[in-house]
Amino acid sequence: MGTEAAPTARPFSVTSEVGALRTVLLHRPGDELRRLTPRNNDQLLFDAIPWVERAQQEHDIFAEVLRNRGVEVLLLSDLLTQTLQVSGAARIQGISGSVDARRLGHSLADQLAAHLRTVPAPELAQILMSGMTFDELPFGEDATSLVRRMHHGHDFVIDPLPNLLFTRDSSFWVGPRVAITSLALPARARETSLTDLIYAFHPRFLGVRRAYESHTAPIEGGDVLLLAKGVVAVGVGERTTPAGAEALARSLFEDDLAHTVLVVPIAQTRATMHLDTVCTMVDTDALVMYPAVQDSLCAFTIRKEDDGSVSMLGPDPFLPAAAKAMGISTLRVIDTGKDGVAAEREQWDDGNNTLALAPGVVVAYERNEMTNARLADAGIEVLPIPGSELGSGRGGPRCLSCPLARDEV
Repeated sequence: MGTEAAPTARPFSVTSEVGALRTVLLHRPGDELRRLTPRNNDQLLFDAIPWVERAQQEHDIFAEVLRNRGVEVLLLSDLLTQTLQVSGAARIQGISGSVDARRLGHSLADQLAAHLRTVPAPELAQILMSGMTFDELPFGEDATSLVRRMHHGHDFVIDPLPNLLFTRDSSFWVGPRVAITSLALPARARETSLTDLIYAFHPRFLGVRRAYESHTAPIEGGDVLLLAKGVVAVGVGERTTPAGAEALARSLFEDDLAHTVLVVPIAQTRATMHLDTVCTMVDTDALVMYPAVQDSLCAFTIRKEDDGSVSMLGPDPFLPAAAKAMGISTLRVIDTGKDGVAAEREQWDDGNNTLALAPGVVVAYERNEMTNARLADAGIEVLPIPGSELGSGRGGPRCLSCPLARDEV
């Protein structure tokens, strides 16, 4: 009697922002959020100290909304644990990327690395994500370690990574390839090392090729929008640099993953840290946009020509430049209303940061009532989720998710 073959995993590929979402990478917030205090939350890029249990409940609701729509949800902590279980090289790389001898001194760094090599994979994954304090060191004080003697017990030997829940930023997919990013601020720099481990060593990602290498120049996934197949918009502002945008464009052109890259300057402020804080795609020809930037947003258009040469035009107004690159007459814009104060409040609360599950279907924070109402009036189905605690790190449903597989549109 024959046995039934196991179902094959869907191949990873993303060519748009709105194709039916099939597989997504999330990170359920954990102990790393419990490391936030009034002393360090600014440094760790949070505007408030989140209520962790509520943040976890909100994230569970988000994940369940996705699952109920047929989306496969992969959790970063599970993938990291599995990676460390199956790969000795991943363990060595993960430990070396987290133990900084320049900060700890070689004696303490060597002791800590030796200890971590003995730690079971689930515990090691938690340490790499949530960090470790001097008080939590599992071995006695070395009289020769000046670093240990001069630090307070609550200081971090390994820094926590509370921004891990924003999985969009450390990697993104263009077609069948993954781009490992380079995060601009020190508090987030180590996130990509964990993402890199998963993509390099987890069995689910064997054979996946890279679209962009992380050390080329600073670029973050929140600044990258796949407007249509072969058309990519890249915001340049607080996080992504012009060099990062240029390097990404050239990499995408070389690998035939895009023919047009629109480089969009945005204000270098906390409120508009990424392009997806002011606009996201909600349908094949529509986006939701913060009205204060609708007329001022512009773009440099970089194209790979038929003869292989690269041309650059602009800056030109963003919306017509994007429509032209996408091969459509116009982009529909759903703004958050003409009430400037209310629109500013909802932009700050990630009203423009939606995650499309299919053309015309988006997940959005429920608190942005004005934006959600205007989306519904425009024919967009809105799936509201709570986000009072999840949003304390400045990120909405798009920031919280890294799509790994979408249908073509």
